[in-house]
Formats: sequence, structure tokens, C-alpha cells
Amino acid sequence: MSFDHLIQLRINGSEDAGYLSFFEAEKDIPFPIKRVYYTYNVPVGTKRGMHAHKTLQQLLWCPYGEIEVILDDGKEKTSYLLDSPEKALLVLKGYWRNLYWKKEGSVLCVAASDYYDEDDYIRDYDEFIKYVKEGYWSYED
Repeated sequence: MSFDHLIQLRINGSEDAGYLSFFEAEKDIPFPIKRVYYTYNVPVGTKRGMHAHKTLQQLLWCPYGEIEVILDDGKEKTSYLLDSPEKALLVLKGYWRNLYWKKEGSVLCVAASDYYDEDDYIRDYDEFIKYVKEGYWSYED
């Protein structure tokens, strides 16, 4: 993988008053945000994700709990642990993702570059590998 997907969110605040972490579209992340959603009440040990996107880009963060995200570019797999409200994971197009809930009550938040479009999903791993081999996308796009 050609760059570090894990980013540190900016923080404001103090121990006495609490903290605020934030990011800004097209400043801290390389895309405008068109959709925000979150996943919660997922049982520990559950595996979710299991897809890639043809064009969608996302920023994932876990304001509470622990979620392991494994990104797969078709050649290499890298594991990331989202376990702090200050960490976020940038997932560009063309990465297969598997997500594993590690702690009860974990919440996964996602900022997405576009509106929901089922046609943008690749839900079959063999099809994903075919896209990778055909050079369907470039990670620099």
C-alpha cells in the first residue's frame, strides 16, 4: 500500500473540560463529504464490510470502542485498529475491507464521498481480484 491510511484527527480541549476531535472535508481528507452514517449495537466478534468500492472514498472512525479494519488491495492486507476517537482511517476506492467488532458498544462512523449507490459496490471477492488484475483503478486517482 502506497501511503499511510491511518490519520490523527485534530484535537481541541483540555483534561478539565474535555476534548473535541474533528476533520474538515477537502482539507484533512481528500474529498467532499456527501453522506455520513454510523453503525452501532453490533455484537462483539461480528464481521462486517466484506466489499470494495469502485469510486467511493471514505473516512472511518470509532468514537467509542475497538474495531479492527483489514484493508486489502488485492496483493497485500494491512490491519488497523480503530480504538480512539482521535484516530481515523482513510479508505480510498479499490480497497476490500473487512471490519471486526472487538469491544461491546463500539460505534463505527463513516464520512463518504458520495451518496449511496449499490452499483458502486463490489461484493464478491473474486470479482474484486478480477478488477485489480485488470487494472480497473489506480490508487493515485
